[in-house]
Amino acid sequence: MNPKIQSFLKTNARNWALLAPRLTVGIVMAAHGAQKLFGWFGGYGLEGTAGFFANQLGLTPGVFWAALAGGGEFFGGLLLIIGLATRFAALTVGITMAVAITTVHHGAFFAPAGMEYPLTLLAASSAFLIAGGGALSLDARLSNQN
Repeated sequence: MNPKIQSFLKTNARNWALLAPRLTVGIVMAAHGAQKLFGWFGGYGLEGTAGFFANQLGLTPGVFWAALAGGGEFFGGLLLIIGLATRFAALTVGITMAVAITTVHHGAFFAPAGMEYPLTLLAASSAFLIAGGGALSLDARLSNQN
């Protein structure tokens, strides 16, 4: 394997502490992305999300930003679940949450409309960005750290 790729995937395969939060954040993010992209789980789908982004947030073109946010959440979440390219997935999720904080949740701290929830996801993503996927991740397997 290319040493640069191996370095990118490197993680502590014995670090079991990352497994539960990685799976949890991955599932949560994939589900939120599925709401935005496909309308699953009570979401509005790409068209509805695009309308909200354009009309309520001023993010135009709405379809582009909705696809970017939904894709970052959905595919970033899936990558976190399997622990593949964990640092890239964490960066994607982290940026998406930072944008959510500054565009939607900046007016308050506490839920339901506040930033505490996306801030928590951003903090968890930061930990994965630093530490990688940990135990039971494809990153550990592919970088030969079984």
